[in-house]
Amino acid sequence: MVRLRWPSERSRRERLRRQGTPRLLLVDDAVPPPVPDDCLEEWARVSAGDAEITARVEALLLRWRSHVEITPELDAGVLRVGDALVSLSPLESRLAAVLLERRGRVVPRDVLVGAAWPDGPGLRNTLDVHIARLRRRLASVGLALRTVRSRGYLLEPSGCVQQGVREA
Repeated sequence: MVRLRWPSERSRRERLRRQGTPRLLLVDDAVPPPVPDDCLEEWARVSAGDAEITARVEALLLRWRSHVEITPELDAGVLRVGDALVSLSPLESRLAAVLLERRGRVVPRDVLVGAAWPDGPGLRNTLDVHIARLRRRLASVGLALRTVRSRGYLLEPSGCVQQGVREA
């Protein structure tokens, strides 16, 4: 967990956000507070007392622990991340299974094509369409499917699981 001054450490905030680091922004009194862009960010006024800052830090760390300890599970076309569920088509399930096996590592396009169409290669554009659909579904349960240019795709946690999402 990192404490930052707002707005003077704006660029550091963005770097830490991309790394998934929890952040407490200490906002100068004369400055409007920023809108937190994920559940791993909180803010307090610089003039806030120790008790308020401690409470915000504890709440932030609690969210962070629940965020990083969740392991996605795929079962019969239903992807569960914590309490959030999303239904996947059979083809999306095959893609998700490969991505989950290699979570945190880049999965080459040819590996995904082989998993999605085991009887023969699908077209490049067809994979792109299915990846776009899968990306939207994964976002609803707090997972991000990132494109790694010229290499493949990377599955990682996004900002947060959307509370109350149940698509199964």
